[in-house]
Amino acid sequence: MTKQPSLYSFPTIPALAQALRAYVVNCQEAGLQRHGVFKVAVSGGSLPKTLAQALLPPPTSEADTIKWDKWEIFFADERAVPLDHPDSNYGLLKAELLDKLPADAGQPVVHPIDVEVLDDTQELADRYEQVLVKSFAGRDSVRLPIFDLLLLGCGPDGHTCSLFPGHELLRETTAWVAPIEDSPKPPPRRVTLTLPVVNHAVRVAFVATGGSKKEVMKRIFDGDGEKLPCALVNEGTGERCSWFVDNEAVEGVGYPRRPFNL
Repeated sequence: MTKQPSLYSFPTIPALAQALRAYVVNCQEAGLQRHGVFKVAVSGGSLPKTLAQALLPPPTSEADTIKWDKWEIFFADERAVPLDHPDSNYGLLKAELLDKLPADAGQPVVHPIDVEVLDDTQELADRYEQVLVKSFAGRDSVRLPIFDLLLLGCGPDGHTCSLFPGHELLRETTAWVAPIEDSPKPPPRRVTLTLPVVNHAVRVAFVATGGSKKEVMKRIFDGDGEKLPCALVNEGTGERCSWFVDNEAVEGVGYPRRPFNL
């Protein structure tokens, strides 16, 4: 078995979405076996739309069922804005996915940020970390939370969550959730899971689509050891990491693709 991340490439977004669903269901079942709940963190960008394509269709069999009432959804990063703001990752996931769940499908537990402290990103991060502590057991007994699955995107600069290339936040080793005041991509004020938390997850899945991603994909997979955040996650998670991409995103990438099977 390879110790490297798996790169799965698909000719169309619907084909990618179908495989992503199978992967998520597999992670869901493993999480339910471990502790009776499925703890997943998601990021924003184009990811919620792809997740909706993957997860909203009705199940084709019992084994294909999304057990929404067993899900606990967190945010891999969030912008310091109201939940109904266009920049809110929660707002995006709500509009694309959560609001479209069938009434009889069961509802996940969703953990948004505490909008009462939007003016203080450190307090915003601290309160979100406390949400994680409550869910993942006491801080003293758990060095890092272990998510069943992180669903992440990849920016054209190689950032993921709100972890940006060359940023001092990449060196954070103790906090679970950290504030960022100077995001190079607007809005500047955010909170994010830290790199150790990301790398500690049971499974990590990146979704990257479109020709605009092919240059950064070359840098991540064929690069000369450049420490882009996505590459640091690849390095930290190895075979626990999977990439779901369309063919356009990996045009010219030399890293070997794997056939998708679970």
